[in-house]
Amino acid sequence: MNSTKEKLVVEVLAAHNLMPKDGEGSSSPFVEVEFENQRQRTQVKYKDLNPVWNEKLVFHVNEVADLPYRTIEFNIFNEKRSSNSRNFLGKVWVSGSSIAREGEEVAQLYTLDKRSLFSHVRGEISLKLYLSTTEEVKQVITGNNGGTFIARSSPGSGHSTFSKKSKNLQQEGTAMAVHPQNLGQEVRRNTQNQKPVEPGKGEIKPVVITTGPGPVLPAASGGAPAGGSGIFSNVPSEFSLKETSPHLGGGASNKDKTSATYDLVEQMQYLYVRVVKAREISVFGGGELVAEVKLGNYRGITKRVGSGHAEWDQVFAFSKDCIQSSMVEIFVKEKDKDDFLGRVWFDLNEVPKRVPPDSQLAPQWFRMEDKTGDKSKVGEVMVSIWFGTQADEAFAEAWHSKAANVHFDGLCSIKSKVYLSPKLWYLRVNIIEAQDVVLGEKGSSFMRFPELSAKVQVGNQVLRTRISPSSGNRSFSNPVWNEDLIFVVPDPFEDYLLVSVEDRIAQNREEVVGRVLLPVKSIERRVDDKPVNSRWFNLETQFNTGSEVKSMSRFGSRIHIRASLDGGYHVLDEATMYSSDVRPTAKQLWKPHIGVLEMGILGANNLMPMKMKEGKGGATDAYCVAKYGQKWVRTRTVVDSLAPKWNEQYTWEVFDPCTVVTVGVFDNCRVDKHTAGGGSGRDARIGKVRIRLSTLESDRVYTHSYPLLMLHPSGVKKMGELHLAVRFSCANIINVLHMYSMPLLPKMHYVRPLSVNQLESLRHQAMTVVAARLSRAEPPLGREVVEYMLDHDSHMWSMRKSKANFFRLMNVISIIIIMGRILDSIRNWHRPVYSALFAILFLILVMVPELIIPAVLVAMAAVGMWRFRWRPRQPPSMDTRLSCAEGVNVDELDEEFDSFPTSRSAEVVRMRYDRLRSVAGRIQTVIGDMATQGERFQALLSWRDPRATFLFILGCLAAAVGFYVVPVKWVVALWGLYWLRPPRFRSKLPSRAVTFFKRLPTKADSML
Repeated sequence: MNSTKEKLVVEVLAAHNLMPKDGEGSSSPFVEVEFENQRQRTQVKYKDLNPVWNEKLVFHVNEVADLPYRTIEFNIFNEKRSSNSRNFLGKVWVSGSSIAREGEEVAQLYTLDKRSLFSHVRGEISLKLYLSTTEEVKQVITGNNGGTFIARSSPGSGHSTFSKKSKNLQQEGTAMAVHPQNLGQEVRRNTQNQKPVEPGKGEIKPVVITTGPGPVLPAASGGAPAGGSGIFSNVPSEFSLKETSPHLGGGASNKDKTSATYDLVEQMQYLYVRVVKAREISVFGGGELVAEVKLGNYRGITKRVGSGHAEWDQVFAFSKDCIQSSMVEIFVKEKDKDDFLGRVWFDLNEVPKRVPPDSQLAPQWFRMEDKTGDKSKVGEVMVSIWFGTQADEAFAEAWHSKAANVHFDGLCSIKSKVYLSPKLWYLRVNIIEAQDVVLGEKGSSFMRFPELSAKVQVGNQVLRTRISPSSGNRSFSNPVWNEDLIFVVPDPFEDYLLVSVEDRIAQNREEVVGRVLLPVKSIERRVDDKPVNSRWFNLETQFNTGSEVKSMSRFGSRIHIRASLDGGYHVLDEATMYSSDVRPTAKQLWKPHIGVLEMGILGANNLMPMKMKEGKGGATDAYCVAKYGQKWVRTRTVVDSLAPKWNEQYTWEVFDPCTVVTVGVFDNCRVDKHTAGGGSGRDARIGKVRIRLSTLESDRVYTHSYPLLMLHPSGVKKMGELHLAVRFSCANIINVLHMYSMPLLPKMHYVRPLSVNQLESLRHQAMTVVAARLSRAEPPLGREVVEYMLDHDSHMWSMRKSKANFFRLMNVISIIIIMGRILDSIRNWHRPVYSALFAILFLILVMVPELIIPAVLVAMAAVGMWRFRWRPRQPPSMDTRLSCAEGVNVDELDEEFDSFPTSRSAEVVRMRYDRLRSVAGRIQTVIGDMATQGERFQALLSWRDPRATFLFILGCLAAAVGFYVVPVKWVVALWGLYWLRPPRFRSKLPSRAVTFFKRLPTKADSML
């Protein structure tokens, strides 16, 4: 092996506060490290809950470029010398993206995690991980007594430094230990001696990600500007965004014809085997046949077909990194039998390579052989085999080798798919009036004034009008409502519009006195606000006579309705602030797209185990969902992996740059029907990422690792990291800039606006319709997935969100507070030079007022150009500090996760109500103070205080004469110099104008 190839060096330093597991209040711990099928372990520290190892373990690295997507697993065990067994003490997963270069390594402290829900674990472990070209992989030597001894070959020397003396020391279990204080000195020494290293082209940019506090790396000189990401720099928070450098499109040295289409993902090589059909196979009794594709330890089995029509046409895909054999075999068998009827095999060295857009390889007939190798008595099988990438057309529908353990019913749910949301319309129903309504038998049995209302139902959506008011010039049988009711209906229109007139004969009891049923597809469509023609419809009444239901039309009973399908609106199914599409429903109103959004979903790492599998412990079957506009994409499910790699690329047309693409990661619950505790049938949420397109530069590829954050009742938790490559391309920048001058929503939202309550109700209806349609696809996109992607609970009350929004508001108005402090400092002459310059500038602007607006605009432009150097170089990501999620109270989180209506006890609800009253009381006081100031302005001329109003009128008259005699600019100049007078000429008492204003009366005196 080439000695200059980079190796992974893992320094296991120490651990502390471990769980005692030997029954005597102590433990004998050792660490087992596993990386890319390589496993090494440290020495055993007997009877030590705070062991210090200081051992180096060196591992081979197959591909340095894939290191950010690999995971190093550390398991700590307690050795039982009596029973030759071990107890679990804790484990840690460390992402490959946290590995530094040699010379830049620093000790990091990791908290030990549980292996299962029932594990008893505590403590931390201190580690160093870095890449080195000088270290050699240790040789593992096993002794006769079962002990493990480790020898290391020095670089440049041909002999081992392993000696008998060291062997004896190893057998006795003694080792040279470094005291904890020396460990701290070593950490500080490494921190001080580190030097910034610039990576070469194509090298990875590792970043340090820890689960606990660790020393902070000093910033390298000449680092990245604010908002950027430095190379090999320590991230101050594990919740921050990190820049990555994947080998997109196969890297610079591996460009092929697919790089133009799949240039935002890393190429993944697959062996594709297509089994089409078989012939001339004789089966006794005409049983069913299956074909089996075998490559090493992986087996793929086709569906069952009859022997008379043996046609499968299935594709099997084997990932190149799991190929364990030099040949692939294809067997034809009878179902439920181990013996094969025929066999054909292929040498992998002879398999051709296919690169799209080449046409698919034509399948060929191959003569099979039996167990003895005879080809004369067995039939033929039609097969095609080739090497390709994920760009191959067969990739989406192929059976993948990593899904070998998925049961047959779950195979469909792991494939990648593209979904389209249904086209949604607003159905506006104007219930005008009814004529000659005849009351039912129950309503006419006693004397009363009828309470008639109209109920309109479309699918599961039900709305009611108000009860028709009584009128002296109309009879009770001719009710008038004239109300607009709006529904959400999907295209194609399969629902019916049911309008019924009901009479309320008692509390919560209505009697139907007439109804009409209209198909939605027969309703007139419109794209503007021109009124459609109204129509009269005869009311039908149903009578229950025993087991029969009679429907009849009463003479003269009719209802006046105006109904239309409004295509000029955009039906909002997302929160307005996160909307990904603002086009109107009617396609004739669409404008040409202005650009293209391309996204490569590369992979994820450090995912948290989401469920327990029998015999495997914690596991995650992760897939990704991205939503932009009407197009939803779902990646394939990577089974049983905490660091899945998808490498799938998707494209969307962009019609507005001020939109948001949403990407969510979920755990597939349909993969394993034997999942422990997995009977809910709901895919668990792992995390979500939003990217606003307007924050992206045109034609630039953004490759970042986004933290997947979830808010739990116990606090915010990082569920892993999602690696994305995003590019927003636009053909004409003028069209993009022109969109900033256009209204955000279609014209109808401003010509005939909907109320806030209507929009919120219609959004909930739209989300329900979209979830129902997507759940009918195959594989279905679950309702829980749609609701999470569309932020269905964004309107719910949360004390945390209220605090966050308050701090956001304070941050917005902080510029006013800062300007006030600056002016106060100038006015108090804290810096006489600045105060004098400000006074001179003030006099110049007063004397030449034409310069005021140009000066302000030039100043704003200068500030903008000055800040260009420190512009954000990364797209925004979830901010835990902005969301007030880091130090939130546990009870406030419990309140946020509470159902509506509440399910908590009366005592808890009372406590939360008192807390809400306290907060609302402070808000009430602020609002009252604001109202007081406004009422004082009103009192200046209201004569509520006659003397104050008299003085104000005299002052106005005197000021009018003064402003007429003296030019305005002289008055402003004199006032400004008076306001800027030095403190020695100023009194500490408030001015007469302020005193006069505060003495004015308010309406607070009249409040109870």
